[in-house]
Amino acid sequence: MSVPLQQSIKIGLYLMRQRLAGVKRYPLVLMLEPLFRCNLACNGCGKIDYPDKILNARLSVEECLGAADECGAPVVVLAGGEPLLHKEIGEVVEGLLARGKFIYLCTNALLLEKKLDQFKPNPAFAFTVHLDGGREDHDKAVSQPGTYDIAVKAIKAARAKGFRVNINCTLFSGAEPGRVADFMDEVKALGVGGVTISPGYAYERAPDTQHFLNRRNTKQLFREIFRLGRGRKWTFVQSSLFLDFLAGNQTYHCTPWGNPTRNVFGWQRPCYLLGEGYVKTFKELMEQTDWDAYGTGNYEKCADCMVHSGFEATAVADTMKNPLKALAVALRGPRVDGPMASDIPLDHQRPAEKVFDALLEQNLGRLEAEGRAQPTHRRVQG
Repeated sequence: MSVPLQQSIKIGLYLMRQRLAGVKRYPLVLMLEPLFRCNLACNGCGKIDYPDKILNARLSVEECLGAADECGAPVVVLAGGEPLLHKEIGEVVEGLLARGKFIYLCTNALLLEKKLDQFKPNPAFAFTVHLDGGREDHDKAVSQPGTYDIAVKAIKAARAKGFRVNINCTLFSGAEPGRVADFMDEVKALGVGGVTISPGYAYERAPDTQHFLNRRNTKQLFREIFRLGRGRKWTFVQSSLFLDFLAGNQTYHCTPWGNPTRNVFGWQRPCYLLGEGYVKTFKELMEQTDWDAYGTGNYEKCADCMVHSGFEATAVADTMKNPLKALAVALRGPRVDGPMASDIPLDHQRPAEKVFDALLEQNLGRLEAEGRAQPTHRRVQG
């Protein structure tokens, strides 16, 4: 695992305090989206399907820091959209670091070299660069040739200036284990801290809805990838039990409250991947969300999800309860053969509800009333 020792200790103490206090639901990672605007239009993305008035809206520095204070999670992931398009993102990072948070700024790296001077290297801060495989696979996934080479160049520049850099890799159907293994070797040679790897979530409004993995295919794919990885010393920025879950060896329910999301609409319920309502405060999110209405086996939209933002917190909680099990998996790696763990039955899941259009109208109206929805003619700058 590629997590700094100071971070591991602080998160461990945080988790222990929650357990000793008997807290049933608590946040581990705040997913903070300062904006939805992006400078790519990936076929598998469901985060940018909004009119310009919304794409041009931003969370202020004060709102970003307020969300971190309100939530209290020890880790903050700056996502989007493309966070580097936010003019004050450097101030956001500095403010979060001053609060003792561990920060991961997710970026496609197209602007990374240009923006590096806005940041200072810090053990509690890392860039997480989006790369969905090697040159051919990544450029195809993001629908823009040349992005892989730009990202690799930016990674080298950031590393040269002393920044920690990780990779976020999302896999879709058609991913070939051998090519994924070669990609893992490539990023290892770049000297990055580690890789966060996950199957894509099937956003219902993504331009390409035909190439998402179902759960069975996900498990088979990751078993083959991990089999090829034996002895190659890849480093992941994930718990050993989450990787074991991807390989079909753990039966987990998601814990969406572990990675709560704050964006320009408010606190998104139930999770980072699925927006079916918004509330003004974190307290409302935690206390007034019908958590049992969501998750695999409960809701059709969640049926195939195995994404780290939903299940990593579950795996971390299991690690705290069963440290020897987690250590054994960490030492030997995920099991890649034999029977898989039983999966959650889908017999009683409720059907998917179409809520996007109603929520869009509601949220756009509120942003306009607050004077936050920016006109479409306004130039969007980085």
